[in-house]
Amino acid sequence: MTKYFKNVSNTDKRSQASAIQLNYKEQEEFVSSVLLGLKVCFSLLAIVSVIKIGHSSKVRLTRLREIKDSYLYEKSRFEGLTRRFDDLISFEGEQRFMKDQDQMISRDIIRVIWR
Repeated sequence: MTKYFKNVSNTDKRSQASAIQLNYKEQEEFVSSVLLGLKVCFSLLAIVSVIKIGHSSKVRLTRLREIKDSYLYEKSRFEGLTRRFDDLISFEGEQRFMKDQDQMISRDIIRVIWR
């Protein structure tokens, strides 16, 4: 009878060991699949973040380019007007102003000049 218990005991130990080994493999596969899922999720999150940052940077650069173009246009207008104003105030500026006005007024309009 002791032999029977020893054999049963050895087979029980072997079956327990194999069951533990199978359980360990299942746990290892589960942990591996969870980690793979996390890696995929983080990779997708990184890709989406890079795309969103690229798009917002493109929009920002477009806006800055528009502001720069508008600024340069207004600056050139200001410089032109400043030059005309300086010419008006300078020596014989009134005469130059009147010449400019003559060129701006069409020929068939009656001109009244107050002195």
